[in-house]
Amino acid sequence: MKKLLAAIAAVAAFSAQAQPLTVAATAVPHAEILEFVKPALAKDGVELNVKVFTDYVQPNVQVAEKRLDANFFQHQPYLDEFNKSRGTTLVSVAGVHVEPFGAYSSTVKSLAELPQGANVVIPNDATNGGRALLLLEKAGLIKLKDASNILATPKDIAENPKSIKVRELEAATLPRVLTQVDLALINTNYALEAKLNPTKDALIIEGSDSPYVNILVARADNQDSVAMQKLAKALNSAEVKAFILEKYQGAVVPAF
Repeated sequence: MKKLLAAIAAVAAFSAQAQPLTVAATAVPHAEILEFVKPALAKDGVELNVKVFTDYVQPNVQVAEKRLDANFFQHQPYLDEFNKSRGTTLVSVAGVHVEPFGAYSSTVKSLAELPQGANVVIPNDATNGGRALLLLEKAGLIKLKDASNILATPKDIAENPKSIKVRELEAATLPRVLTQVDLALINTNYALEAKLNPTKDALIIEGSDSPYVNILVARADNQDSVAMQKLAKALNSAEVKAFILEKYQGAVVPAF
């Protein structure tokens, strides 16, 4: 009985000392990676709570407003643009992985088959829209005024030999309109959620040298907290690297 009471007391003491950490994430692969590290963090005294979002705005808004501790869904160029446009000061804590960006179609099997005047949709946020246009240029479909401008918009298209019609839509909706357009440029997290296999289904995809590393993001006032640093360490562990390589088979690439 004494041993049982001691064990219960130890568990209670651990629970009381466990540091809660609430992190916003998009479902795939971010929330999956966070769920993978949750048991290890629990043993290390961190109670990780994962809150899944379907958009790219609220996770940053709620961290900035201190309703959440951190988020894990975006790359540095997106964060930089968000901070600039919203007047926030969110910071990167750790880089975790790259999701090579791809172009998909349900009507053609290669970019060469795209018809004149093809309907093409890209994300409507500045950084991912620019990223999509750079990929279209790499594929030879368009030529931009400045190939180094990661914030390019359709207005920056200088040459368009196939007269493709580029429309901007919210990133999360792109998989749902895939059957209604000729080509959709989709972020890998949304492609995976839609059961698309980027390494097999994408007609063109970024290389593993993509500069768009997905990052753990927090505020300046909590980025160095013990719990946050434990999460960062867990996300950069050998176990997470092996998990990413095995589960996503090249659709998601470790960045460490």
